[in-house]
This record gives sequence, C-alpha cells and structure tokens, in this order.
Amino acid sequence: MLSPPLEKGGRGDLKTRQATMLLYNKRLKPLAGSLRSDMTDAEKLLWSKIRRKQLKGYQFYRQKIIGNYIADFYCPKLKLVIEVDGGQHYSAEGLQNDCTRDAYMAGIGITVVRFSDRDVLMNLEAVLEEIWKRL
Repeated sequence: MLSPPLEKGGRGDLKTRQATMLLYNKRLKPLAGSLRSDMTDAEKLLWSKIRRKQLKGYQFYRQKIIGNYIADFYCPKLKLVIEVDGGQHYSAEGLQNDCTRDAYMAGIGITVVRFSDRDVLMNLEAVLEEIWKRL
C-alpha cells in the first residue's frame, strides 16, 4: 500500500503540499534503512560529494522510497534521481527492471540519471560534472 509521506513543518494549503508529495510503500522503510547503513563504496563516495547541499545548494536524500522503489539519491527540488549501478544492473533481468523503474519515475515527472559504480570510483569528477549540468 502506498502512503504519502508526512511533511515536516512548512506552510501552505493541503492542495499545494499534495502536489509535491510522493507516494511511497511504507513496507520498504526497513530495507531503505538497511541500504543506508550498507552503502556500496561508490555510493559512499558520491554521497560524500552531494550531501549537505554541496552542489549549488540542492538538498539530496539517500535511499529515498518513491512508490515501490528505493532511489539511491533523490533531489526533490529538481525531481532528480541519481542511481549508482553495480553489476546486477547489467543482466537482462536487471536492465528490464531498471527500464520499468525508470518508466515509473518518468510517469511521475522524475528524471533518472544512471552511473556505473566503476565510473563513480574511477572518474568521480566527470560524474559530478554531469550531475552539475543537470542542476
């Protein structure tokens, strides 16, 4: 079951807030917490560069639940998801799952940008430059 997240603080009427709230599967909360605790080396490295509004002042969240999916990194102001893909994403099944997930995200107005874990680890500056262009 998808539930809208509760919004902390903020002002405005309910119609305004509903337009920006994402539905999420609350049953994924324990898994998202586990993924935050067990980030890959590539995710940790990228997170160290995008956390605390380091990129043009934009806030990113890690392991954000969106619908029935968990995005590696999400910037709500830009409606941008950043995915760091490991080897499992390059199998036929992994590619199909990513395609389905990306279509869902596009359907709710979210742009998905994907990088391989190898690119993040070996060419971080180019990855950050590509993200920077989208901000």
